[in-house]
Amino acid sequence: MTPEITGFTRRRVTVADGVALNVAVGGSGSPVVLLHGFPQTHLMWRHVAADLAADHTVICPDLRGYGDSDKPADPGGRAYAKRTMAADVVALAGELGHDRFALAGHDRGALVAVRAGLDHPAAVTHLAALDVLPTLDSWEVLRGRPAAVGFHLFLMAQPPGLPEAMISGAADVFFGHFLDLWARDPNAIPADVRAAYLRASREAVPSIVADYRATATIDVEHDEADLRAGRRLTMPVTVLQQDWGAALGFDAAERWRAWAEDLEHRTVSCGHFMAEEAPAEVVGALRDLLAR
Repeated sequence: MTPEITGFTRRRVTVADGVALNVAVGGSGSPVVLLHGFPQTHLMWRHVAADLAADHTVICPDLRGYGDSDKPADPGGRAYAKRTMAADVVALAGELGHDRFALAGHDRGALVAVRAGLDHPAAVTHLAALDVLPTLDSWEVLRGRPAAVGFHLFLMAQPPGLPEAMISGAADVFFGHFLDLWARDPNAIPADVRAAYLRASREAVPSIVADYRATATIDVEHDEADLRAGRRLTMPVTVLQQDWGAALGFDAAERWRAWAEDLEHRTVSCGHFMAEEAPAEVVGALRDLLAR
């Protein structure tokens, strides 16, 4: 049986032509949307969401292409642009009755959240990004031997065919590699949740690759256009990150300040899956953000 977030109900919500998202909703109060990362589903928020639901309406979707959400084909290379995925999130909130909402994302979900904040500033009241850099900055800092840590970014950036075939040939090994490597506390992802992540990922190889390929193509174009136009995140922003800079040689907070006018940047002492490894710290940071 697939695990669930305690006290939440699941439903499907149509957000675009031919695309419906699987979403878990719980609690009551001002809305907070939580977007998952790779190779996960909305279940990664199970601890954080249950806490926030005490005084917020908490909305946890599977992103398009992930989990039990729809996985449209991507013949034109735009179906998984973060601009498209961000529009999904705004449409989802609107369908649930919320024109304005706070938004937090981890990893891939953080890239979607940032794009939503840039494209829909009137809708996003507060924004949190967990353990990621903005798209352009990621490509700039991943160079030389340290870039090996991001090998999957380069693999999935390749033209359609090769990465899908390679990953599908050993899907559980591929996705399990990241669950093992990136978790400082292996007990943070119990066996049933791990099995749910692996099942969802092996069933979504083409769309996951398309998501990553977009980050090497159309997403870069959109971010470069924002830089030229001087567009920045105008809402309060909190960033939680591991200390990548020590290993890769950059100042993460400085990178984020170029994108956010009102930034709080915190370094956390856990692995990549911080909402599962250090949920109390994440909840505290989100509550502090919502109070700004």
